[in-house]
Amino acid sequence: MSPSRRGVIATAMAAAPIGARAQAAWPGDRPIQLIVPFPPGGGTDINIRAMVPFFEKHLPGARFVVVNRPGAGAEIGYTAAATAAPDGYTIGTVITPSLQTNTIERTPRYALRDFAFLGTVVEDPGGFFVAPNSPWRNVADLVQAAKAAPGTIAVATAGIGSDDHLLMIEFENAAGVRLNHVPFAGQAPGVTALIGGHVQVASMNMGESVGMMREGRVRALAAAGPARFPMAPDVPTFAEAGFPIDTGVVRSLVVPVATPVPILQRLQAMLAATMRDPAWIAEAERLFIPLQYRSPEDTYRIVWDAERALRALWARRPWKDS
Repeated sequence: MSPSRRGVIATAMAAAPIGARAQAAWPGDRPIQLIVPFPPGGGTDINIRAMVPFFEKHLPGARFVVVNRPGAGAEIGYTAAATAAPDGYTIGTVITPSLQTNTIERTPRYALRDFAFLGTVVEDPGGFFVAPNSPWRNVADLVQAAKAAPGTIAVATAGIGSDDHLLMIEFENAAGVRLNHVPFAGQAPGVTALIGGHVQVASMNMGESVGMMREGRVRALAAAGPARFPMAPDVPTFAEAGFPIDTGVVRSLVVPVATPVPILQRLQAMLAATMRDPAWIAEAERLFIPLQYRSPEDTYRIVWDAERALRALWARRPWKDS
């Protein structure tokens, strides 16, 4: 059992005589907030809002409301989730790697140990994309061009320290090339820059780009991960080109670490039931959401393993300098 779980259990046992009546009434008439640390309309926001009817289905009597708390590289939303009252009325959405990179780059007002995990919702690998008229047809073409003109090929990302940026760094390290990082405040302006010819490559998540690929707005060169992305099976992996890169996002749900165990377990069961629900699976496929459920224990391991790997990357090459 993880240290955070032992702490939760100890806290719950100590508080049980005092809070038993309130716990028995939960969730009652009060809505449960789902904090999204990004503006409305983005991939995470669409994902969480689409899950609300299924959460209400699998936690009878509960009502949910989505609250957007964007800003500071998701730190504002993460802090709101970490510091909320541990009463079962606040669920946070956290994203690996930004959950970890914030704590590596600076000292935010939250720490990983502040969260108890309900499980993962999405695993979305990164990918490199070009405009439809780009002369580059594959990763080998990009590598050749990058070696011929070091530091000149502009790559759009969703910001410094984002998974898009980390994918670019991992590719540079693996291929022995140097690119020109162009950070934007999110994916949308980077796509605009790519289509307008202001950058040559966009580093983006595969799931959030499938729709644009099918519309012919962008073309994928390669996807990260050990296997081809199921929603775009024609796109080769970086590994197939000789660069075994596995960079992307893991989207998880959390509550404050001191949340009483009975409430925590009901929320964990709600998420597990939702992720097994055939109706939700079908809706997620329609929305191009690459679902991947992991248990609370596996989520804890994923988050802390990523934290160690990212600290090692920072020691080798601080991404704020790239």
